[in-house]
Amino acid sequence: MTWLRAFGEVVRSGLKIEETRLEPLLALRTAAGVAIVIGPTLWLVSPAYAASAALGAYSAGGATFQRSWRPRKVVALGAGAGLALSTFVGYLAAGRLVTFLPLLAVWAFAAGMAWAVGSTAGIVAATTVGSMLVTITLPTSLGRALEHSGVIALGGLTQAVLILLFPIRRWGAHRDALADALAAVADYARRLRHDPTAPFDPEPLMTARDAAAVTPSQARTRPTVLHGPRGLAERIRPVVAALADPDVGAPAEGPGRDRARELLDAAADVLDATARSIRRGTPAEVRPESTDVLRVDEKHEVLEGPARQAAERLVELLGEALEIAQSGCARGKTPTPPGLVGAQFLVRPTMLRLVPVVVRAVRREFRRDSPVFRHAVRLAAVATLGYLIAARLPLGHGYWAPIASVMVMRPDFHRTYARAVARLAGTLAGVALATGVVRALGPDAHVSGALAVVSAGVSYTLNRTGYAYSQCFTAAYVVFLLGMGGQAWEQTVPERVVLTLLGGALAMLAYMVFPAWETPRLPGRLADWLAANGRYAAAVLRDYAEPTQEHHADMRRALLESREARAAWQEAYDRARQEPVRPRGLTSREAREAQEALKGFGRAAMLMESHVPRADSRFVPEAERFAEALETDTAKAAVAVREHRNPDWGRVEEALHAWQDAADNGVPVVRREAELQKRALEDLATAVSRTPLERDVGSAREEQRVRAAVAAEGDGSGPAHRGG
Repeated sequence: MTWLRAFGEVVRSGLKIEETRLEPLLALRTAAGVAIVIGPTLWLVSPAYAASAALGAYSAGGATFQRSWRPRKVVALGAGAGLALSTFVGYLAAGRLVTFLPLLAVWAFAAGMAWAVGSTAGIVAATTVGSMLVTITLPTSLGRALEHSGVIALGGLTQAVLILLFPIRRWGAHRDALADALAAVADYARRLRHDPTAPFDPEPLMTARDAAAVTPSQARTRPTVLHGPRGLAERIRPVVAALADPDVGAPAEGPGRDRARELLDAAADVLDATARSIRRGTPAEVRPESTDVLRVDEKHEVLEGPARQAAERLVELLGEALEIAQSGCARGKTPTPPGLVGAQFLVRPTMLRLVPVVVRAVRREFRRDSPVFRHAVRLAAVATLGYLIAARLPLGHGYWAPIASVMVMRPDFHRTYARAVARLAGTLAGVALATGVVRALGPDAHVSGALAVVSAGVSYTLNRTGYAYSQCFTAAYVVFLLGMGGQAWEQTVPERVVLTLLGGALAMLAYMVFPAWETPRLPGRLADWLAANGRYAAAVLRDYAEPTQEHHADMRRALLESREARAAWQEAYDRARQEPVRPRGLTSREAREAQEALKGFGRAAMLMESHVPRADSRFVPEAERFAEALETDTAKAAVAVREHRNPDWGRVEEALHAWQDAADNGVPVVRREAELQKRALEDLATAVSRTPLERDVGSAREEQRVRAAVAAEGDGSGPAHRGG
């Protein structure tokens, strides 16, 4: 992708309105927290203290809207404590650049490294940098600095108390994650009716698993319905895929295919009803036609062999889902699937035990080629440079420039540039709106305080509709807050616009100077996914060869690793498609074809998983030999992909031929799935393998496409090149 086209995508993304469900009650409660701390401090103390209190309450309230599976009150308390600490430490070093700049650089670097833990930690840590830059201008003594820090912490405490006293959709995010996973499987079953080889994105299942991890205290209060249905979705997914597949399931045409379509439609209906029941906490109605389809008539059942086994298994699993949907998810009334009785919950570390986890995560990212490490370096450099430049400008509130940089910067190119555009657009609209209101109503501290609370509420409401739109009211909130302190709009508005533009420009420039492109990492991400898929397929075969609890646990672990590797590839691939960088190692076509091949390989393993026998089944040595060959060849092929060499599947071919030539070669359906895996691996080799002559030709063709894309963008015609 060229720079010109990348900027066009950035502008569209930055100004895009996200279609999401608004949460006005949550916004109202959080805005009430801001009002509670602004009113008394403005009335009893001074506007300066009111500004500090508003900063703590507003930032802590904003942190509760981030994606986190911990209780919102814990997030609010943690954000308030971090803001208070950064305020006090910043004041201790303030007054002299020789002490404050090193502290700012170290603090910003640590905030950037917080992305190693997760996006929520990174965003909250960035707000503490902004707090340090703002509040060092307010206190005049050590005692006042302690007071301001306490007031900021009080803002976070106020938000936590409101969350405790007025809970809104308690466990709502966890319910939504589980419901989304069931709805995703329902949509998959519905698509399989028309496309038996339709792909499935496991991200909703991964999100549901992440949401299922709870601390011991959360486990004691978690609703019963959040215990078992996630495993139900995991078990239904391979069964519907096996039923729909024409190679190992229902026939491609005829009464068997019609029966499979009926079952898939009923599965989608039941799963949707279960998702609605979990999301709302109320009983859900299922169409009588769907329940009639799930009644298997032994005499008139048209499905045979593996397809009939899959149908019987699907009916059994849907019966469990039907009980959940009709139970209404009331506490203590939701049935627990038999296989999950006594199952241990996924453990999330408590805040105290989180420290070693954070240390390990940061240590893994502490290397020069890590996107998180590079983000931390950029954040530290831009924060200090922006502060120095703004301090030399004949403008007040110079901290706005580094704050704008810190708040828009992300570890990847596209989000950093899109947020910079969105922040500038939102700031322009917000200050224009606030200016008009102030000119109409006149300067008044109490009126400005009330308008600041209203702006905060609207900003919270629009938090998930797009950064530009929430930033519009955030900018208005800041203007009203400064007006509450006696600042005239003629001073604040021009400064805010100019310094926001400066901060956004610095953030963009920093990524150009010290980038962390995903395009060169695509071969490595592809190799990781290939190796993980190979381990998963081998684990499934071993569980089939010798069904034991240990092999089943190994298969589950390998599946989770495969999903993580696929998610890492998908994230890198999506980012690389948006980067203005020439393909390195993999062209866009090769990456796309390799991705489809590995999806097919993983799908074949999933189909095989749906036929894993019970523990009393006999040992199949051919499956064990094929598993060894598969794991060995995929591991070596992963190294070859990293080193831009052609992969080789010699052991896989030998093991498959030996399996086909065996006198008793086991269940034919599993052998056919092994053939599907070999075919997918051959497709992968075709996608990434090139002779020296082909490499030269491919490179020349890629350069021609780039030149054609540039020429087309110049006159507005022709297809644009999609770089990888």
